[in-house]
Amino acid sequence: MPEHLFLARHGQTRWNLEHRLQGQLDSPLTEDGIRQAQSVAERVADRGITTVCFSPLGRARHTAAIIADRIGADLIEVPELADLDHGEMAGLTWDEIDQRFPRAREDRAANRYGWAFPGGESYAQARGRARRALSSCGWASTGVPLLVSHEMLGRLLRAHLRGLDAHSALSLRHPQDVVFEIDRGTERML
Repeated sequence: MPEHLFLARHGQTRWNLEHRLQGQLDSPLTEDGIRQAQSVAERVADRGITTVCFSPLGRARHTAAIIADRIGADLIEVPELADLDHGEMAGLTWDEIDQRFPRAREDRAANRYGWAFPGGESYAQARGRARRALSSCGWASTGVPLLVSHEMLGRLLRAHLRGLDAHSALSLRHPQDVVFEIDRGTERML
């Protein structure tokens, strides 16, 4: 597992604007999302990044390609970087979820970390995948890697790297135009 890395979230998508859960479904980057990826690329240029590891989902792949092209890095797809699996709720808004799964919010609130999306996964289940993703990126990269992932999985990556508990992991946020540099458990925003 790398001790020093950069972590970015994919750029804004159409479904982000519609407040739809994407999970492991996909939605294209918006024009703002493309600009966000370009902005991230500018901020990480000249930081010694030689490898961009990315989630196989199109929004992360597109963001990673923009960044790698600008900084001249190799691209490596890492399946474990895919977003949390939202199962039957993927593609829905919370209003639609409230209609189809009337108790979901209440059940989720009772155990947010351990609650699994129907037909999908929980944060607890995805945390192991996040650890495997870090190991895969460490083995695949030469030098300091940049990981392009998603907000939900990004919470788990950051929590693992910083040694945070489940509650702290879920309180983390990762806006789309922010890059985190994590070095030996210390995090700073670029």
